[in-house]
Amino acid sequence: MVPTHNCARYLRECLDSVLEQDPGADQMQIEAVDDASSDDPEAVVQSYGGRVGFHRQSKNVGHVANLNACLARSRGELVHVLHGDDAIRPKFYETLGRAFDDPEVGAAFCRFIAIDDDGHWTAIAPLEAERDGVLENWLERIAVGQRVQAPAMVVRRALYERLGGFDNRAGDAEDWEMWTRVAAHTRVWHVVEPLALYRIRRNSLSRGSLRTGEHVENLRAVVDLNREVLPGRDRDRLTREARKVIALTAVKRARRYLGQDDRAAGRAQLRQALRTSRSPAVLERAAELGLIAGRRSLVRITRRRRG
Repeated sequence: MVPTHNCARYLRECLDSVLEQDPGADQMQIEAVDDASSDDPEAVVQSYGGRVGFHRQSKNVGHVANLNACLARSRGELVHVLHGDDAIRPKFYETLGRAFDDPEVGAAFCRFIAIDDDGHWTAIAPLEAERDGVLENWLERIAVGQRVQAPAMVVRRALYERLGGFDNRAGDAEDWEMWTRVAAHTRVWHVVEPLALYRIRRNSLSRGSLRTGEHVENLRAVVDLNREVLPGRDRDRLTREARKVIALTAVKRARRYLGQDDRAAGRAQLRQALRTSRSPAVLERAAELGLIAGRRSLVRITRRRRG
């Protein structure tokens, strides 16, 4: 299932990567579900001569509702949600499909490769295990931070139906909340080989919300939602750890923005970091960043006066 919104320039690469592994229409549904795009993804889909289905929302419903439309329209036993600007590598379906030979496995994911607008590799997800198989203590790990991106994950449709759809209270962090909920209800299989391509676009939804600090607010909301599925004995500890991880990442991001002289985005990240966690590590790094920012401001003021 391929959710799309204004990503038609990448859609052919996405669909080609799927069709290269196509077992046939009797075994796999391939359908794009478009959230009222302005760039005509239907024209791309029509070029495949009917093999790829297409459904267009009558109006823009938002990315979470469009994801849930993908789940509602899916017919297969296994569901792979592949955003229209992402892609997969050879043997994705064959390799992940083997995980579901175990009836107790409800979801499987592989490592992913982050790519930029032009398809250049920028990072590879870290190993979660030394070999393919069911992950131990996965709920505790995924509850502390987002470790999976959507193109890497396949879930049994029956499990999605039992859990309900993606939660719109999570904003642009809806996948993290879902993968944590999945981990709380089933065994999860991990594939070591990086077989998914996750595109980080310069003008993507998440990039805009990063600058304003909204993304950090959404992550805090996910932490609160995740508490509901965590074991009672671990709930407070994992919540504190998750908030610390989010805050430390926000401080790092603030440093990067300030280094780019984007002071508004840097301040937004720093404010959100301190709202998220007041752990000693967060306070220490925030103070260091404050000193750096102060020195830079002093240099700017001195230069203006001299000029």
